[in-house]
Amino acid sequence: MYAEERRRQIASQTAVEGRVNVTELARRFDVTAETIRRDLAVLDKEGIVHRVHGGAVATQSFQTTELSLDARLRSAPTAKSAIARAALEFLPEPPGGMFLDAGTTVTALADLISDSGQANQWSIVTNSLPIALNLANKGLSEIQLLGGSVRAITQAVVGDTALRTLALMRADVAFIGTNALTLDHGLSTADAQEAAIKSAMVTNARRVVVLCDSSKIGNDYLVSFASIDDIDVVITDATAPESFVRALREHNVQVVLAE
Repeated sequence: MYAEERRRQIASQTAVEGRVNVTELARRFDVTAETIRRDLAVLDKEGIVHRVHGGAVATQSFQTTELSLDARLRSAPTAKSAIARAALEFLPEPPGGMFLDAGTTVTALADLISDSGQANQWSIVTNSLPIALNLANKGLSEIQLLGGSVRAITQAVVGDTALRTLALMRADVAFIGTNALTLDHGLSTADAQEAAIKSAMVTNARRVVVLCDSSKIGNDYLVSFASIDDIDVVITDATAPESFVRALREHNVQVVLAE
């Protein structure tokens, strides 16, 4: 396992459980305690955890920092690919309609849909410039890009024009990405305008499928756009903390662990 992947899992475990122990982490990842201490030092410097004697504790503040689109595309690519493949099982029956939001894991799903040669079976609405361009380049005729302002950092369309359009639409399935997922704060993101679009997609879809790699679990961003009760399915990777998966299922959320 690469150090970045190990640190991602440590961050997720800390966020969910509140505290982690160096000895237990070393045993779990089959590395030395010194390696874990270096991992915790990196995570502490990044503000993801707080180091304490013998381990680390979760940070309590709501996050507001956004990574660039390129950085997010490079983050957890293996997990995102597995999640996207698992999400294919939740595509609506043709000729159904779906919302695809501007998350990078949703982008991975859109890539699979475009490569399938069957994408014209569905009507697709998105606020993602990369998704719309990719699908259009593959010859899709039933793809609608919402109009409005474009956020440079995420290449997502936002604003009142997009919201007014979404208010008139309904979809069989909404595939939604998120920056963070907790039981109390639900799905959250850094920007209020993007949160508004995601919330509208959630509201106007019969079924909501959240694509969320395990690094997002247990974290909180500033703006909540959906509660746990608003979602039907969470697809995450197999390293998601067992305690959190169990809690989601107790809230009647279907959880799929993609491998």
